[in-house]
Amino acid sequence: MVLPCVYLSLVLALLLFLLVMGVRIWLQRSRKARLAQNSSPTVAFFHPYCNAGGGGERVLWCALRALQNRYPNVSFVVYTGDQGVTGEQILEGAQQRFNIRLPHPVTFIFLKNRLLVEASSYPHFTLLGQSMGSMFLGWEALTAFVPDLYMDSMGYAFTLPIFRYLGGCRVGSYVHYPTVSTDMLSVVRERNPRFNNADYISANPLLSMAKVMYYCAFALIYGLAGSCSDVVMVNSTWTLGHILALWRAPSCTGVVYPPCDVRSFLNIPLEDEVEGEGLDDKKCHSIVSVGQFRPEKDHRLQIRAFRKLLDRKGVGPGGRDSLRLVLIGGCRNQEDDDRVLMLRGLCQELGVTERVEFKLNVPFDELKRELVDATIGLHTMWNEHFGIGVVECMAAGTVILAHKSGGPKLDIVVPYEGGQTGFLADSEDSYATAMETILALSPSARLEIRRNARRSVDRFSDQEFDTSFLSSMESLMGKLE
Repeated sequence: MVLPCVYLSLVLALLLFLLVMGVRIWLQRSRKARLAQNSSPTVAFFHPYCNAGGGGERVLWCALRALQNRYPNVSFVVYTGDQGVTGEQILEGAQQRFNIRLPHPVTFIFLKNRLLVEASSYPHFTLLGQSMGSMFLGWEALTAFVPDLYMDSMGYAFTLPIFRYLGGCRVGSYVHYPTVSTDMLSVVRERNPRFNNADYISANPLLSMAKVMYYCAFALIYGLAGSCSDVVMVNSTWTLGHILALWRAPSCTGVVYPPCDVRSFLNIPLEDEVEGEGLDDKKCHSIVSVGQFRPEKDHRLQIRAFRKLLDRKGVGPGGRDSLRLVLIGGCRNQEDDDRVLMLRGLCQELGVTERVEFKLNVPFDELKRELVDATIGLHTMWNEHFGIGVVECMAAGTVILAHKSGGPKLDIVVPYEGGQTGFLADSEDSYATAMETILALSPSARLEIRRNARRSVDRFSDQEFDTSFLSSMESLMGKLE
């Protein structure tokens, strides 16, 4: 009985191998036919949400700009799942939001099945569902266009083996955030309710144990998929640690800090606030948050902490009437739009509607004005992989208040030449206390922190990103035909 099973397994393995080789040969013929018509090699970026306005999209456009400037004879393609827009409109949006214009044209491949990677499509086993969905979306991309070099710039690691083994492409990845991490496992083990750990699971030890096993199995498969990458770039020290532990490819993995548009803010003088030595020297203090309206950004924490701050303030000059919270961010889909409605409802419930303002998908000039006028830059995401919004707030001259975890803690809000660059917090009370402390500082004390913060962010500039990114890509680009 054992011998027939062995024979059957060998036959099935052989058939699978022949199937894979057949698909690979078919796709390679498609690639060779393209090269016969146009001999220039092609680099393709997989970025299903390229028309969104987040930090990941800024990395995409800066990466394309750097590569086009360095390799003018190479063609570039972007796989996107955006519908109802043209390539020209996407590029125009990138210029408005990020002040980035590409030197050469880009070809867009519009994918029809982006719903397969939407979290809303998988109420249960979301990680597994999205990852399997990304494989089907990757297959759609590969059959639509076979590139010479494939770059995953959104963290869909399960597309890497498809392009490498079926498409015969060299592959690279820029990882913003590991799909699964040891921190996520800790949250489930300790049974802490979070946006990705429902209350009914955290309250049940059996379900928590089952979820830990699910995460461990998924982490193993995720690591195998990620290890297919020829070059791995990560955006922070925090992400580096997790990717090294999961993908186990230290020889081809390195940190490339994401590009932050600090240059647009550096010419703004910081001395304007120094007119007196008290809280009342500014009629209004705005607290500005910059980040997409995703659940992990934890805008609820911002609103609740702001309410606690208002409760601690009295009326009159320098009191609660002098404060406002401005939430600036992009909405990727209907789920994000619904989340904004929920946040507006929370503001109404807490009685802070008149003091909280929402600004959605704003152009870069308006973002810049809000940051320049702000006193505090607010960030509340637990284990933020990096924090481009944090860097932009510091470059603009706000006093940053970020979450005490992840990239902000390890890479950004760190002492500069012995001087303080901002504040960290991790709960409603600590955020409210930190905001109260910042507002109570004299303008000269705030100015010293703002100066330190601004000098410290030069290492996150576009120019530094271009240098590091091109250096990491050199081994891949040099092997293009």
